[in-house]
Amino acid sequence: MTQPAGVATGTVRRLAVGAAAALAVVTMATSPAAAEVVDAPQTFLGEETLPTGLTFEDTEVGGLSGISYDAARDVYYAISDDRSTIDPARFYTLSIDLSDGSLDDGDVTILEVTTLLDRSGQPFAPGSLDPEGLALTPEDTVVITSEGDAVQLIDPFVREFTLDGRQISNLAVPNYYDPAADATSGIRNNLALESAGITRDGNFLFTATENALIQDGPAATLTTTSPARLLRYNQIGMPDQEFVYVVEPVQDPPIPSDAFAVNGLVDLLPLSPTRMLALERGFSTGVGNDVRLYLVDTAGATNVRGLRALPPDLSGVQVVQKTLLFNLDRLGLTLDNLEGLTFGPVLPDGQQSLVIVSDNNFSPTQFTQFLAFSV
Repeated sequence: MTQPAGVATGTVRRLAVGAAAALAVVTMATSPAAAEVVDAPQTFLGEETLPTGLTFEDTEVGGLSGISYDAARDVYYAISDDRSTIDPARFYTLSIDLSDGSLDDGDVTILEVTTLLDRSGQPFAPGSLDPEGLALTPEDTVVITSEGDAVQLIDPFVREFTLDGRQISNLAVPNYYDPAADATSGIRNNLALESAGITRDGNFLFTATENALIQDGPAATLTTTSPARLLRYNQIGMPDQEFVYVVEPVQDPPIPSDAFAVNGLVDLLPLSPTRMLALERGFSTGVGNDVRLYLVDTAGATNVRGLRALPPDLSGVQVVQKTLLFNLDRLGLTLDNLEGLTFGPVLPDGQQSLVIVSDNNFSPTQFTQFLAFSV
């Protein structure tokens, strides 16, 4: 079961990002209820890739599934989703040079690696966590989410760490997220808390399941959507609201037709207490990745906090509104497993930068991909 919360007051009070960032992106779309595709008037600034197998200070750099920009230090923190099986659970401090208004080879530099320490001050035991999301707080700490492990009955978590890796608080996760031994409720394996994001004013932290809890409905397939849970934490680090976010069906049939395919909600970038950017990433064997950026609005959505199971067919539940901002397939690039999203610095031309990073799954057939945009 989820450990008792030891929540630090004011954990998510403010977020150190450029004040203009949220306003700049909100203007990219029409009403969040709009059904049509609305391509954001962004400029693609470039791509840099790092090869699988790259090492830094005796660790393998990979699995970068969440990223957050520290404006005060002009660095980024990127969480590795290594379950402490290749190297101890960790995050990296990076420099991404966008000073000339573009992202080119050599612009991404790894500066530091920080090992995450558990409550006893020791590195996490192998297989005891699956770190996925990371968000910087105004207190110069990071909130990190873990998917847990449904097969091993390891609960997901939302915890706060210092920048030197020490765990300092454990935010409560509703117990209906915990995997059940009979597999009738709780998280699905590898489809749990993938995201983490803090509002521009720092008052709220958001995370979400990648797909539906078992008791809530199906995982996304070629023919079905999936009702994920979007969880909001308030100023004192307690979950105060919860909404239903409908994940789109898998976009492409896998090859062969019975091979692995998935689509999920992988990161959130809040703009206000009710609005945020959401990144959905799909993968189909034999086809590749499909990545889409949405504008999401929870205003008017039903608060399902405390509801252990959603009603069939979401009867009586108003889901969050979504507007498709940009289909990254239109870039004409080979997209890797893009999972992390953050605003970066304001660019020389006054535009706001946006950075997306991929989790290479430590696979020799993949790579760590950084994409940059101005918005």
